[in-house]
Amino acid sequence: MAEQKQTRTLNEVTIRFAGDSGDGMQLTGLQFTDTAALIGNDISTLPDFPAEIRAPAGTLPGVSGFQINFSDQEVLTPGDRPDVLVAMNPAALKVNLKDLAHGATIIANQDSFTKGNLDKAGYDSNPLDDGSLAEYQLISLPITTLNNEAVKDVPDLKSQQAERCKNFFALGVMFWMFDRPLDYTLKWIDDKFAAVPSVAEANRLALKGGYNHAQSTELLPVRYKVSAADLSPGTYRRITGNEAMAIGLISGAERAGLTLFYGSYPITPASEILQDLSRFKEYGVKTFQAEDEIAAVTASIGASFGGNIGVTGTSGPGLALKSEAIGLAVMTELPLVIIDVQRGGPSTGLPTKPEQGDLLQALIGRNSECPAVVIAPASPGDCFWMATEAVRLAVTYMTPVFVLSDAFLANASEPWKVPVYESLPKIKVEHRTDPEGFYPYLRNKETLARPWVLPGTPGLEHRIGGLEKEDVTGNVSYDPLNHQKMVEIREAKIQGIAKFLPDAQVYGHDEGDLLVLGWGSTYGAILTAVDRARERGLDVSCLHLRYLNPFPKNLGELLGKFKKVLIPEMNLGQLALLIRAKYLVDAISYPKVQGKPFLITEIVDKIEEILAGHGD
Repeated sequence: MAEQKQTRTLNEVTIRFAGDSGDGMQLTGLQFTDTAALIGNDISTLPDFPAEIRAPAGTLPGVSGFQINFSDQEVLTPGDRPDVLVAMNPAALKVNLKDLAHGATIIANQDSFTKGNLDKAGYDSNPLDDGSLAEYQLISLPITTLNNEAVKDVPDLKSQQAERCKNFFALGVMFWMFDRPLDYTLKWIDDKFAAVPSVAEANRLALKGGYNHAQSTELLPVRYKVSAADLSPGTYRRITGNEAMAIGLISGAERAGLTLFYGSYPITPASEILQDLSRFKEYGVKTFQAEDEIAAVTASIGASFGGNIGVTGTSGPGLALKSEAIGLAVMTELPLVIIDVQRGGPSTGLPTKPEQGDLLQALIGRNSECPAVVIAPASPGDCFWMATEAVRLAVTYMTPVFVLSDAFLANASEPWKVPVYESLPKIKVEHRTDPEGFYPYLRNKETLARPWVLPGTPGLEHRIGGLEKEDVTGNVSYDPLNHQKMVEIREAKIQGIAKFLPDAQVYGHDEGDLLVLGWGSTYGAILTAVDRARERGLDVSCLHLRYLNPFPKNLGELLGKFKKVLIPEMNLGQLALLIRAKYLVDAISYPKVQGKPFLITEIVDKIEEILAGHGD
């Protein structure tokens, strides 16, 4: 039968696995992702899971999804619209149907389309039978029945354990459909379930059963081939933003010769950074799960006072709680890295969904004049580089540094070229020990940083704290003119960092009709959209900011070379507000606050609208 089926070659495919949060869709998606990466495809993923730990089974709020875009070319986004949807129940179909491309393939577990599940999803009739899916290629498979048949002879297997294998049956179908080998996943199963042989055997049989059924059924007449991408030589691994952030912090601390102290209170979607770092004790990493956000940040400040690199991580609500302590770090002028993995808000908001709503909170969300550095990674892999950069900036300029990630970057994954450790630049750190001419606020003339002195260093005893200090001596001071001078020095120190930052680079022409300006996780969608618009002959370029305070020193000059500036961001226009205020540029804000990343087509459409004379 297999020889009679066609094989078609595709350049790029987007698949979404969707089911109840107990159906193992995240695991299924990750296994497909790992195999795609091993084959050599370029990949980008978008896990999408409910905020509730366990919403009622079969309901719309309980749907969990995992999207992967894989290609034989470079891909920068998880794809706009899935070409294939694997729907494990009616709720998964209903939630995701609106996102599908016209003519997309739907593989549905027909066993789950019972009256009870249809009622929970709000269907009046069965969409698998009523013709409402006529515009799609519908493949109804009795996945639960076929899976149970595949594993029926496994001894000591409980019915619930058998039921849980159906995600691997579905994965087997997709592996056949896209010509993927089973070896990696079979080995993963053996390792994962080594202590429970019956479960391991059942999952192996389910995976093979799905593959063999797809090979033999007439419902799947075509399989597809997506070849390896032409990536530069090197060692690659799949990495998420949170994983890259953890490794980047370790690398930064290692290159600076400092102990990394990470104080954090668990909060979605930042918790994985604490979990990852806790596994690296052999590198001297110290992790502290605090009783609350305030304890986490103040412990980290204390670690920096003691000569370590103090880091704290959180999300938007936690950042609000840390604000007073961050002011203390600004006043004491101690290095501190603050990781903010942004999510939809305010308050609890959308805990598992991405947003870029904390830019102004990081920039000015504290009492009084309280300047700090703000940077933002552009991709999951870039989290490594910006975490390392945050350590460098914090210890060089003796200042708090915010790293603004978000839920999309944190959970998404991509192939990441592992750098050679020795090639990473060393970070110079000097703990002063010479008492001759020492004053705690006598600054480096170039960086305006004050000396970093370890407590207990003979002859260098000094006081720090939240009260204002006299310039140079560090004595407590209430003198009005001294206060203004110190406020201005702290601001000048941050803005002066721009002299040492790399210039902003425009992608495309250096001048023209339209510049698309972005920051953070919008990078992939903007760059791809600009490429597509340029292919259509439109005069559009883009520029992506990784440094948000201070801005690159040439930014104003670059903005002035374009007739119009468009700023897509996942908030109501916070960067646009800053650009307008600082550079007097009438930037066009393009906000999206739906808990979802921008689609490429959304930005292409906006570019075309503006260049056609509309939309501003």
